[in-house]
Amino acid sequence: MSLNSLSLKIAQSQNGVQEVPKNSNAGPAVESYLKSVGLGKGYAWCMAFVYWSVKEASKQLNTETPLIKTAGVLRQWNEITPKMKVTKSPKSGDIFIMDYGKGQGHTGFVVEVRADGSLKTIEGNTNDEGSREGYEVAYRIRKQSAIKGYIRIAN
Repeated sequence: MSLNSLSLKIAQSQNGVQEVPKNSNAGPAVESYLKSVGLGKGYAWCMAFVYWSVKEASKQLNTETPLIKTAGVLRQWNEITPKMKVTKSPKSGDIFIMDYGKGQGHTGFVVEVRADGSLKTIEGNTNDEGSREGYEVAYRIRKQSAIKGYIRIAN
């Protein structure tokens, strides 16, 4: 199994995980995600969730994690190896990057590219309204036009 497909599988295994209490950026699973990037509870955790998923997959495959150890979405995008950046034609397992301006971003995994061109995603720190500051791991539908780019972790 490839690193990106195993990372996606691990991320999907977390579907439904919620902060405890809600809207606290805390709880056993959330704190594990944050710890993987060297942070304690209380921080936005969408990138930490992605990093944790890739790190867990890397451990299982006995390989190095290709991502930068950070909870910063835009730092990840800006500092990742350029050859891993994709700006169009996303694939299942890619990591999507959203840029809201003023240093604010959001991220998760592409699950599938749908027939209408939208993306089914799995992401952390979201909610039913698709917020970038939500309280759970959940599936979402995103428009490709809202995405800055994708990180493809092929191995």
